[in-house]
Amino acid sequence: MIGKVDPDSLAEFVLGRTGAPDDRVLQGPAYGEDTAAIALEDGILVVNADPISLAVGRVGSLGIDVAANDVAASGADPEWLTSVVFLPGSGEALDPVTAQLDEAARRLGVAIVGGHSEYVPALSNPMLVLTCFGLADSYVPTGGAEPGDRLLMTKSAGVEATAILATDFRDRLAGRVPDALLESAEGFYDRVSVVPEAAVLREYADAMHDPTEGGLVDGLLELAVASGVGLDVDPDAIPVREETRRLCAAVDVDPFRTFGSGALLAAVPERSTTEALSALDDAGVEASVVGTVHERETPALVLGGETFEEPVRDDMYALWE
Repeated sequence: MIGKVDPDSLAEFVLGRTGAPDDRVLQGPAYGEDTAAIALEDGILVVNADPISLAVGRVGSLGIDVAANDVAASGADPEWLTSVVFLPGSGEALDPVTAQLDEAARRLGVAIVGGHSEYVPALSNPMLVLTCFGLADSYVPTGGAEPGDRLLMTKSAGVEATAILATDFRDRLAGRVPDALLESAEGFYDRVSVVPEAAVLREYADAMHDPTEGGLVDGLLELAVASGVGLDVDPDAIPVREETRRLCAAVDVDPFRTFGSGALLAAVPERSTTEALSALDDAGVEASVVGTVHERETPALVLGGETFEEPVRDDMYALWE
């Protein structure tokens, strides 16, 4: 088995086991919510914890971006991070992994303030657990979408998956797609951060979410369930880059159902949509209106002619099995 715990198991064994109550906790564990929010005297502390193990080629840099993205998508500026690094017994990965962590954190202006490192002979690849912290004036949840909101999406589908395919599965793709396309796809690692667009959209959004595992389908569904609404999304409005389309087709992966970091989803009031798109354009960020939010008795994502009420399994997991 690989991937996230299913919602039923999460509800039964995780979400009700949260230790001592604390009135300062504004947002605790919940399905679809990737961060916690804690009230401080001078603002709101936003905290996210994320593991990463499958993207072997760039596990450190991708891990920093994924952890920082969730904090940014909650309305905060990522500022501090702790890293727990588990290494295969040989120890050869320590140098490249920590170099990647350092470079990516410096790029985002995030300080690595602590953590832990150890060797685990049972592992074949490095595994990281990164906890990112940031301060916000106002917390933006996943579960804040309101009927009538417009759904905005930045960049394109499957950005993270495209980069991973171009590195971890390069040998499998060699000969199926041109080398120049693989080189271009590897550059998608530079598109994974959503920190810039989150800083823009937090001024307008009722809800924001960073789609990761399960891609846009799971990310949109999580937003719908957390908000208690229905989402009506036009698949033809979702941008898919040529590199993504061709690499995914070569390994039978749906760009909408695979690792989606690099895109940011936001539910924005209709009256603010034009202004939000203009602000993103001024910041040099591509964005599209891909759907609408509406009332629905059972929260769901309607994507074209298909309705989703339960999470999907990320298509890329089959490639690692």
